[in-house]
Amino acid sequence: MFAIIDIETCGGRFDARRGRIIEICVLKHDGLSVVEKFSTLINPECYITPQFTKISGITNEMVSEAPKFYEVAKQIIEITSGCIFVAHNVQFDYGFVREEFAALGYTFKRDTLCTVRLSRKLIPGFVSYSLGNLCAQLGIEIENRHRAEGDAVATSILFDRLMLVKSQHPVYKKMGIEELMATRKDKIKSSIVEKLPEGCGVYYFRNQSQEIIYVGKSTHMRRRAQEHFQSSSKKSRLMQEELYAVDFVETGSELIALILESIEIKKHRPKFNRLSKSSDFSHAIGWQVYPNDVIGFELGVIDAVQRPLVLFPSYLGAKKYFDKIIENQSLCLSYCGIQNSSEVCFNHQIQKCKGICANKEPIAEYNVRARLVLKSLQFANDHMVILVSGRQAHEVGFVVIHNQRFSGFGYIDRDESVDQSDAWFDHMIERTYFPDIDQLIKSYLNKNKVKILPFQTTPYPD
Repeated sequence: MFAIIDIETCGGRFDARRGRIIEICVLKHDGLSVVEKFSTLINPECYITPQFTKISGITNEMVSEAPKFYEVAKQIIEITSGCIFVAHNVQFDYGFVREEFAALGYTFKRDTLCTVRLSRKLIPGFVSYSLGNLCAQLGIEIENRHRAEGDAVATSILFDRLMLVKSQHPVYKKMGIEELMATRKDKIKSSIVEKLPEGCGVYYFRNQSQEIIYVGKSTHMRRRAQEHFQSSSKKSRLMQEELYAVDFVETGSELIALILESIEIKKHRPKFNRLSKSSDFSHAIGWQVYPNDVIGFELGVIDAVQRPLVLFPSYLGAKKYFDKIIENQSLCLSYCGIQNSSEVCFNHQIQKCKGICANKEPIAEYNVRARLVLKSLQFANDHMVILVSGRQAHEVGFVVIHNQRFSGFGYIDRDESVDQSDAWFDHMIERTYFPDIDQLIKSYLNKNKVKILPFQTTPYPD
């Protein structure tokens, strides 16, 4: 069944979010003929300017006693139920109807068919595919042009003509309407959705030259791909124009998917990914041990910090965080890289530092507070394995942390016994390191419960 629809609008000729419907006609079509009609003026509850009256001839007086959209909404839902929404330039009509329903808190959703696109495919060669031009060329008379019922009736006659052409076409006659209307983009979408599994992993969108244009991760890859296609954002639209193929890697666990996505974005620098590369993080807070055994901290550009604990996209963000740590733990400015370590710091003078810089606080006592900072920002163990789900039932996924840094990830058979700690390294399949991966893993561990196996000794040399 088809619902052939035409509307007249005011207040936003090309923007459904700013305009209102002032007239609608719905012709229910069974594929052979019109079997039901609904047509009415609608009170838009706003002023119709002379500009829009000039187009349709509909005045404020004409709609003053007409029903409001919410009063006819149920009838529109019922007559279009189970039907394909058909219109000439369907995005316009469908967009306005959908927005009117959205304002009522209702999601109006129908499959659509555009007689402009259908005409271009079945009867190519016209200079213009406007309704007026097509009807003039095909000898279809339009009564009450730019009124909803007049244009809807003309569209239904055009639709009948197009169905007749289709039935006699050597290529298209055996095709269903959906197949006939499918564009290259539609076919690519379908093939991508069919190829992607529903499981967890990382997917790679490629263009026709097989260049990676986007890397994504999801616990439900197929569902996530469908969300890309449903998005109306500018980035999604541009990406869909270039999209040609998809590859994927199943990871089994969200943690490994997060790590792999981060690594792959930095490797391939896809044009449609936000720059979640090293350049996103400009500064870091790190730590060191001074010759007198005092644990110190520093804030600097990311490449200059030897043992980064936490990364930041800007100096201001890092400075604000660092100042809070210093204040909360009464840290010494001289051992935070802000003043020379041989000087008595300013904070001691205002009684915010307990005097490690003036030899008034024992090093052991100062280091207790410093270690609290380390504990809050470091992994729980210097050397450990994080166990996660595998790609298949017989597998276990794992992530190795060595010397407080991400070392790699891999998979091992669930029944395989790993007696030696360095055996984990023999099973690793990815070892690429970027500093922000440590932060990504720490964030995941803070939000999720996982099994952790600490190493008693260093399992693998730096």
